Amino acid sequence: MTPRFFYYGIVVSGSTRMIVGPSRQTAASDQELKDIAFELDIRQDDVAEFVSGMKQIIRLPMESMMQMMCAVNFMVNGEKLNLNDIVGGGDNPFGMEEARAEQRMAEMESTSETLHNSLAVEQTLMNIIRKGDVAALEAFVQDAPAVCPGMMAQEQLRQAKNTFIVATAESCRAAIRGGMDVEDALTSSDAYIQECEMLTDMHRITQLQYDMVLYYTRQVERVRRGHYATDLVRNVANYVQHHLSEAITTDQIAEHCFLSRQHLSRRFTQEAGIPLAAFVRNEKVEEAKRLLRYTDKTVSAIGLYLSFSSQGHFVRVFKETVGMTPKEYREKKRG
Repeated sequence: MTPRFFYYGIVVSGSTRMIVGPSRQTAASDQELKDIAFELDIRQDDVAEFVSGMKQIIRLPMESMMQMMCAVNFMVNGEKLNLNDIVGGGDNPFGMEEARAEQRMAEMESTSETLHNSLAVEQTLMNIIRKGDVAALEAFVQDAPAVCPGMMAQEQLRQAKNTFIVATAESCRAAIRGGMDVEDALTSSDAYIQECEMLTDMHRITQLQYDMVLYYTRQVERVRRGHYATDLVRNVANYVQHHLSEAITTDQIAEHCFLSRQHLSRRFTQEAGIPLAAFVRNEKVEEAKRLLRYTDKTVSAIGLYLSFSSQGHFVRVFKETVGMTPKEYREKKRG
């Protein structure tokens, strides 16, 4: 599964490798597909065709994709597999003798230490997500207390997955309360749970859980940046996040919010404490900072992707906002 929740499989037959996919269960937005095109260095003139082509791919649940892979594998290799063979099930994947596993479970159930100590930790973490406080999350993780979440399964791997599912559902609700778009939050929740179900390694499940919490916290941070909290501002912020690679206009946002241009501009400035045009500019600059820091895309490519009119315009706006040029920012952050 890719970071954007597309999944695909590879069936090997001799020296031939057949790719099945990509697909995913939910539709990708135009902005997501434009992001992928940017990451793949697709020429700007071909992006519209790429987006159109990707939107025509049939969406399939992951289980259906895996069943398709099993069928293809049987046809070309004569090997009969089922979903359990691929996922790598088994009652005890960690090699612990069944008697020892049952004994340990009994001990944990009988001790007073298993009384749920997770409530305070859970409330702290959900509050961090709701506020979109990435710095607080990073500090929390550095000194996170041990947690006994309660027994939800008699087998360790299933226990870890059930714990992940509960954590994802709670994180999703916290993010929605923090202002994240409902559909985005629920779609991400489904995708994270699907990915977790495919894992057979406890360490990877733990890492995925941190990635999931960080994802939701960052999404809320982007919506609430500057402590914007009103419904109107959250609505505008979510719209901007879905159209970052476009030349966003006030008229487009006003139509989305069912308001006149003048009324939108006046209300947004009053409620956000910043003019709408400046807010859009700042959001684009924040995305540019992320791309400069974590990708190797050129300054010109980033400016073009974010729909600045020219490289010179991008550099000028970036320097006015950040206090240094994009090149200087990249050099500073990468040391």
